[in-house]
Amino acid sequence: MASNSQATAPELDMSLWTGRTDPEPNSERWHQKIQPLSPTAAPGCALLGFESDAGVARNQGRIGAAQGPSALRKALAPLAWHRTGPAYDAGNVRCEGDALETAQQALADRVAALLKAEHFPVVLGGGHEVAYGSWLGLAQHLADNGEKAPRIGIINFDAHFDLRDPTHVRSSGTPFTQIADECAKRGWPFRYACLGVSRAANTRALFSRAAELGVMVREDRDFQPAQLECIRRDLERFMVRCDHLYLTIDLDVLPAGDAPGVSAPAARGVSLALLEPLIETIRDSGKLRLADLAELNPDHDIDSRTARAAARIVFQLALDT
Repeated sequence: MASNSQATAPELDMSLWTGRTDPEPNSERWHQKIQPLSPTAAPGCALLGFESDAGVARNQGRIGAAQGPSALRKALAPLAWHRTGPAYDAGNVRCEGDALETAQQALADRVAALLKAEHFPVVLGGGHEVAYGSWLGLAQHLADNGEKAPRIGIINFDAHFDLRDPTHVRSSGTPFTQIADECAKRGWPFRYACLGVSRAANTRALFSRAAELGVMVREDRDFQPAQLECIRRDLERFMVRCDHLYLTIDLDVLPAGDAPGVSAPAARGVSLALLEPLIETIRDSGKLRLADLAELNPDHDIDSRTARAAARIVFQLALDT
């Protein structure tokens, strides 16, 4: 889709970081510790917002995810601080109108710059079109470092494959097909694990495409407490065959009762209690370079449930102790 709109440069609003302050020693919270990113900042966790509804709109979903980064920051602000290293707010990349491709490239450039500065970027979406921009930033960084065919493992917790055909319309439903196509052009291996897939929400064509691409698939119904260790072992086998990991989490993988504020709430979903141990395994692998969260839609959230769940995930990803 053509557009004359442009993606703006990263914008920073530290006023979102507010909350209570406790008088006891060693009682800091995120709003007291996070800092605006500066060019000379020591390596740390860098939060970068991606304000975009364009991909969801193209995918005929309910829009509102462009406000997700602000809602997530507000939910993260009062959480207790348990990091040892610094954390930064790197501002937002905003998609103006339908200028999705421009915004994705702006996001990629910003992610690549953060990685070059040795930060751990956590991108706050925005629709799941964020995934293509995030991956492209990691790919740019690795290529700039001279890696010829890096084995990038993409781990997606999602009710949907997002493997639709991007030939006619690129949207929140096409990012991983776009990545597969880009890997083919570069001569890079495509390694993709999609966990939490709803069979009811994905056509037979999408399951066939996943099989053709060699995608590791675990459906939502596979996530039972008794099966969690088996899934963890499968995930570890996937990670062993990768040089770098990119974790992307579509919040619609959670049950609708826990995450009503998404474009497509899940009738079943996978509980955060089952996802967290796997997220921690990925975090502690030593290979995780980049993470993002997608589809937080404050317009449809209830009591900030979705924002709180997203903040809890960022909290877990940022733990370094």
